[in-house]
Amino acid sequence: MVTEIERATALAAVRAASGLCGAAQGLLAAGDTLTKGDDSPVTVADFAAQAVVCATLTEHLGAIELVGEEDSSDLADQASLRDGVVELVRAQRGGDVTAGAVVDWISVGHADGSGDRYWTLDPIDGTKGFLRGDQYAIALALIERGEVVLGVLGCPNLPNPDGSRGAIFLATEGACDVFYAAADAPVRALVAAPPTLAEARVCESVESGHSNHDHSARITELLGITAEPYRIDSQCKYGAVARGDASIYLRLPTRADYREKIWDHAAGKFVVEQAGGRVTDVTGAPLDFSHGRLLERNRGVVATDGRFHDEVVAAVQQVLAQS
Repeated sequence: MVTEIERATALAAVRAASGLCGAAQGLLAAGDTLTKGDDSPVTVADFAAQAVVCATLTEHLGAIELVGEEDSSDLADQASLRDGVVELVRAQRGGDVTAGAVVDWISVGHADGSGDRYWTLDPIDGTKGFLRGDQYAIALALIERGEVVLGVLGCPNLPNPDGSRGAIFLATEGACDVFYAAADAPVRALVAAPPTLAEARVCESVESGHSNHDHSARITELLGITAEPYRIDSQCKYGAVARGDASIYLRLPTRADYREKIWDHAAGKFVVEQAGGRVTDVTGAPLDFSHGRLLERNRGVVATDGRFHDEVVAAVQQVLAQS
């Protein structure tokens, strides 16, 4: 069961991190990034956003378990990077924040996902998009006995129907609300199914290393879809499906042994589901968050408005089998 204080605190945490990242984007100087073992970049803003989210959660909720993407030990021999992280957190939370406190907040995310109830966080999903000045997301979810029960998705650069930019999706059981900066109250996110499958629009990753674009093209051809794919970075793709900007999101396996990380999908998949859509892996199986930090029992992701989900999965299976 999700309490009102958990809901409000999660929203406040993502809102604070979105503000921090929005201020930092485009201002990062040389030396403010490092490359992790999987060749993905991480920035001062990734660490700072994790610190701010963890600080907000623990201040209001007490001790928590959280599976975070970033590891504070990566800052141990990176003095300039650590100083940059502290500077960003101080700018967001106040000048009396110490370096020790920042490291402690980041370290809250050390949980392994083996507990019955824990949070998971991607402080900046789509770091390459963030560095390009494009789309990225702050993704926070609460998982209970292997099921997502709360999802908050901050998309600071997402173009909105009213011409503004930036949205926060808040999903709880049975509803997904979208908060726009210029709006007085949130609006309800609802998927929008096209009249026919051929009129659907597919949303996929900008980075070809994240999803097999050749397979996506064959799948859309098989389904009779002619519209150009909507390519954006990060879990913003889930937000796009949830509010009807696109009807289908495909994240297709690029390696047989690759397994998705829980923080890359927990918040987004729950946002789509509570907006009326459906999310499975490429075999049609539900995403299973009961195996720690990875989706060990799943391969890839298919998210849709729900109406044509089975047809999309069947096409995915056909193309993958042929390859």
